[in-house]
Parts: sequence; structure tokens; C-alpha cells
Amino acid sequence: SDSESTAGKKFVTGRPDEQFSSEAAQERQTLFNDIAPVYDKLNDVLSLGLHRVWKRAAVRWTGVGPGDKAIDVCCGSGDIALRLADAVGPSGEVVGLDFASAQLKVAAQKETEHPAGYVLSPISWQQGDALSLPYPDCEFHGATIGYGLRNVSDIPKALSELQRVLKKGGKAAVVDFNNSTNQIVNQVQGLILDNLVVPAADILGVAAEYRYLKVCLSKSPRSASLITAPL
Repeated sequence: SDSESTAGKKFVTGRPDEQFSSEAAQERQTLFNDIAPVYDKLNDVLSLGLHRVWKRAAVRWTGVGPGDKAIDVCCGSGDIALRLADAVGPSGEVVGLDFASAQLKVAAQKETEHPAGYVLSPISWQQGDALSLPYPDCEFHGATIGYGLRNVSDIPKALSELQRVLKKGGKAAVVDFNNSTNQIVNQVQGLILDNLVVPAADILGVAAEYRYLKVCLSKSPRSASLITAPL
């Protein structure tokens, strides 16, 4: 139940002043381990399946192709990493990195169940920190981070790490909800979160884990801030 899922948790993710603290990040690690079994189902319900279109677009934006090496940071259950593996093919390499071990287990299982007819690159599922990627400079031709930037405690640092591990000319694609400069858009998004996202999560017993999203988005940088952020 919802009350049981909050037991023993501080849910600092619901306090705006602590949204990007290291304590909040640690709590989100537990959160994403907890919701791993229902994560894909929730994404389908909450985006009406559109998250799959956005993830395919992210892979295209990276420009990776056969033989390339790519990384999906905050890979969750592996959707984007699997698409990257399809794009780079058997001669390429893909890393899927996440801080939640339960999500990585789901991703690895999904890889074994991938439909026949697809020849994927090898995928290395790694537990790690988006703020300190365990790879040398200029390692990857392309990088993605899907619905994960809002969960890190230091967004400029996470973006800097993406830039560091990319080869010269490499591209990173970031997919996430938007903290719009238009207040009407933000109000509509807030209504959707309150009246669709949390109730849908409640059906699956993880409503508490999704209540943090509204606060999280309100504290996230706007698009222009990301474009001009010093890396």
C-alpha cells in the first residue's frame, strides 16, 4: 500500500529546498529500486506509449551508427540502451549505466527477451554514478540520458561528465519533462501529475514514489539554462 511504501522513508524528495541534496539522490536510488518491477508499465500508461517514440528519437539525435560505442546514463530498465545497441549493431558497443541495481536486473532480463531478428551490440550493464562516470575521456561516439537528469544532485556536473566521455564531435541526447517558461504549460503539467500520474502509480502501489516529480520538475533548470550552462 501507499502507506507501507512510505514507511521508514524521509522522502526528502518532496522538500524543494533539499531536492538536489546528496541525501535526496540516495533516497531516489532506493525509490527506483522499489519501482523497478512496474517501471515500464507506468511509463506506458503515463505517456500513452509516447515514451517509446521519444526514446527512438533520442537515439537518432546521437547520430550513432554501426561500429560505434555509446552510453546510456540513468538507463533504468534499458529501453534506450537496447535501441542504441540496435543502432550500433554487433560491431559496436553499448554501456547502460544506472544507480539502481534492480533496474539493471530488469534491463538485463529485457535484453535476453529481445525479439528475434535484431542483431544487437554487446551491452554492458553497469551500476554507477552519473556524476562520476567510470570511463576515460573521449570514450563514446554518442550518449543519452532519458528521464534521469532531474534525478541527479548536480545537473551541471552530470552534463559535464557526458561531455567529458564523448569523443570530439560526439553528441548527447537528453530526454526529460520540461520546466517551461510558460506558467500555463507548467500548470497543465502539474494537473496531469496530480490527477493522472500519481493516481495511476497508486493503482500499482507506488504513489509515494511518484509524488516527488512535481517538486522535482519545479526545481529543474529551464531549457535556456541547460543550453547556456557552463560545462
